[in-house]
Amino acid sequence: MSATASTHLGAFAFTRWRMLCAAVMLWLIAAVSGGWVTLAVDSLGLLVLSGVIGIFIGDTALFAAMNRLGPRRAGVLFATHSLFSVILAYFFLGETQWGWTLVGSSLLVSGVMTAIFFGKRKTELHAWEANQSQLRSGVALGLLAALCQAVATLMLKPLMETNIDAIAASAVRMSTAFTLHQLIFMLGFRVAQAYLPMTKKIFLLVLANAALSMVLGMTLILYALRYGDAGMVAVLSSVSPVLVLPLLWLVYKRSPAWGAWFGALLTVAGTLLILQH
Repeated sequence: MSATASTHLGAFAFTRWRMLCAAVMLWLIAAVSGGWVTLAVDSLGLLVLSGVIGIFIGDTALFAAMNRLGPRRAGVLFATHSLFSVILAYFFLGETQWGWTLVGSSLLVSGVMTAIFFGKRKTELHAWEANQSQLRSGVALGLLAALCQAVATLMLKPLMETNIDAIAASAVRMSTAFTLHQLIFMLGFRVAQAYLPMTKKIFLLVLANAALSMVLGMTLILYALRYGDAGMVAVLSSVSPVLVLPLLWLVYKRSPAWGAWFGALLTVAGTLLILQH
């Protein structure tokens, strides 16, 4: 859903609309469930800062990288956020992984990288990957997105262990990101302008994407942080590029290459080891 809409609107305009849709849905859910009453004043600053780093900077960088590299290659770079998270969690939270859990994490991350990097045949070049002139900036933006995701996850771990409602917390982070995007747009920065006008089809793609990835996906990650180590949550959440392989199969109209299947097997094996131990 992201690739078509992001290419149509541009990274900034796409992210701005996506944040608006997600923020409205999250605040409505929080209002109905009463989750907003769990927001303490002293937690707002941390939520706002994590929204700036993880969503405003991180998400925008990710879709800018996607526009330059395509979803497959951008996915390879973004998957490194699990490695960043494990390293940062070791130094700042004292989290460690040993034994079979470490083996499982290594297999999982290696599988994700293998599935995406070797998951396409040499003869295939989809329009999403036709841009070869901005490789360097695309790589830099993809790594920046991964680092921002890791830092934001690390910041939220102590906060999510309190009684704060994950949906209300997501609403604050999303609203922060949207406010900054809207400010850039209102100040007239050219980068914030949409490439092409919004259409009904593109809006429905943005709305569905916001509901799945930001409202459901990101809220589940916050809940996961309440019960699991930050590094482990990051490792498990990095399997999404493998899960998207069947969808790319539909787009490319051909079965993924051998690397995709081999990487997927490594990912499944790593996940099983993690869950077992």
